[in-house]
Amino acid sequence: MRAVVFEEVGEIMSVQEIDRPEPDPDGVVIETEACGICRSDWHAWQGDWEWVGVSPTPGLVFGHEPVGTIIAVGDEVETLSVGDRVCVPFNLSDGTCRHCKRGRSNICERMVPLGFVPFQPGAFAEEFPVRNADHNVVKLPAGVDPVDVAGLGCRFATAFHGLVHRVDVTPGDWVAVHGCGGVGLSAVHIANALGANVIAVDLTDEKLEKAEELGADETINVTEVDDVAVAVKKHTPSNRGVEVSVDALGIAETCRNSVRSLCKGGQNLQIGLTTSEEEGEVSLPVDSIVMEEREFIGSFGMPPHEYEEIFSMMERGKIDPGKIVSETVTLEEVPGIIASMNEYETVGIPVCTEF
Repeated sequence: MRAVVFEEVGEIMSVQEIDRPEPDPDGVVIETEACGICRSDWHAWQGDWEWVGVSPTPGLVFGHEPVGTIIAVGDEVETLSVGDRVCVPFNLSDGTCRHCKRGRSNICERMVPLGFVPFQPGAFAEEFPVRNADHNVVKLPAGVDPVDVAGLGCRFATAFHGLVHRVDVTPGDWVAVHGCGGVGLSAVHIANALGANVIAVDLTDEKLEKAEELGADETINVTEVDDVAVAVKKHTPSNRGVEVSVDALGIAETCRNSVRSLCKGGQNLQIGLTTSEEEGEVSLPVDSIVMEEREFIGSFGMPPHEYEEIFSMMERGKIDPGKIVSETVTLEEVPGIIASMNEYETVGIPVCTEF
């Protein structure tokens, strides 16, 4: 079958013929209908995240935001069948550790990232396998367009879990989103759906215009202000700052700006992971965090049982992940799009639909 194959860090990937997967006894094989192209793919391709154990090896197939149809089922699988249309979170869990048993399988002690390790290939391919399928694979509601939900494996789901389950967003709160890539635009859309007043922050007018379409009440182009945090606070009552600030990029500058944008008692939601420049370490204004009782909260992916909340809100027209999708492309175009993310020019979520 055809797949996009990684060879070495920074080298443009290519479409190659590889063997078709077979399901593990507890797994399934899924025929790919759509797969989002994520900045996390770019990070791995660049060689980032070695400090957290992500080191892609030659022959790896990337792709971790898939939607498709099950075509093969292992003997031990109980809840899934051939023909089921499904999506899959990128952080696959075993369902048995203490975190899984507490409903937090997204931080499973034996978590396996889809499309980042050689023993769990991803979905930039005609087909891909999923381990422990009864726990990890999520059935789609009838009538859902696979393109619309291609971000549910990572970006949209990560933003949803963070804003709904990790921080306290209530109607009327002010929420700032720093970085309007795919996950940032998802956060803008979700925060708006939750009734918040949303401030979108980026350095590209095109992304800020998209943020306005998705519900941003105010926008800030960082190239036009001297101090981002001060500019954010000017949009809030009495210049107090925002109740929730989201760092959706992960570089040192956005992380610090996000924390500094908070009001007293505010919460920083850290979604963005760092690059090789930071290597996971960012200095923060600790004294103000302490003296103003601010909170710094991480959010990583989403456990499968929370997908029902997204589907319910979609059904009622409260959120529409498809609004974040910017374009559909072929498998041959995937390597070039990943490489182009060097320039931060991607607006929204590009989705591969032709395999």
